[in-house]
Amino acid sequence: MKVFVTGGSGFVGREILRQLHAAGHSIRLLARHPNSKHVQQDAARFNAEIHPGNVLDPASLTTGLANIDAIIHLVGIISEIGSNTYENVHTRGAQNMVTAAQQAGVKRFLQMSALGTRPKAIARYHQSKWAAEEIVRRSGLDWTIFRPSIIYGPDDQFVNLFARISKFSPALPVIGSGQSKLQPVPVADVASSFVRALKEPQSIGQTYDLAGRDVLSFVEVLDAILAVTNRKRLKLHIPMGLARFQAAALEFIFPKLLGKAPPLNCDQLIMLGEDNSGNPERANALFHLRPTPFREGIASYLKA
Repeated sequence: MKVFVTGGSGFVGREILRQLHAAGHSIRLLARHPNSKHVQQDAARFNAEIHPGNVLDPASLTTGLANIDAIIHLVGIISEIGSNTYENVHTRGAQNMVTAAQQAGVKRFLQMSALGTRPKAIARYHQSKWAAEEIVRRSGLDWTIFRPSIIYGPDDQFVNLFARISKFSPALPVIGSGQSKLQPVPVADVASSFVRALKEPQSIGQTYDLAGRDVLSFVEVLDAILAVTNRKRLKLHIPMGLARFQAAALEFIFPKLLGKAPPLNCDQLIMLGEDNSGNPERANALFHLRPTPFREGIASYLKA
């Protein structure tokens, strides 16, 4: 198949590109910065075509869908800056891609959502993801929606972040009680689900949770990272009220003064206070996933 991929330069996107290439699919990669070094490297590594464009620019999309059999739509953000808001990137971006698919006659559409996405969600992140899901469900396309939990792997910005902090700091930060539940899923399993769904007709019109084998509290996740790296560190609990003040300050300082998305925002705090676990059994069965224990999964790259 010839597959059009948005968000292919991200952590999950690169693994999907790798697995698409390994499975023998042809790839066309949407790129906002087609001449950037990492886009050029990915294109060369996975023998992908590059199509310059942006999901927020509808005119740049339709021409890229000529002779395409399927779309994998991955574009997403975890923090906002300028016009890159949750509503723009997640909701408008999905609408633009769906419209382009309809105009180009591309029927197969795979959508990246997130675990916790639901109607009447508190976090704007989840609200925008839900709106995107509804657009895809109403599209008339042959859609499949995936909702992964926290995704980990060699290049992630979650497990690796706390591993780096633990290398230099005597304490690890924990916002609030640290007892909300997570179900981290390996990036290879997420990518495998997308790639296998392309040729799995049973997945059409379905929404799947993608989650790992272990349901862990945030504190237990930190304990696993410390155990794998053979370190002992204190856990510094930050009261939620103080964390909200810090997040609000960062939301002002980073975009206004530094021109960057903040490393922590109020929406992320809302999600940190919610459980992020699901039921991956349907996905595991259909896509032949064999989840490994979280500690074993992170040991494969943290020890190295």
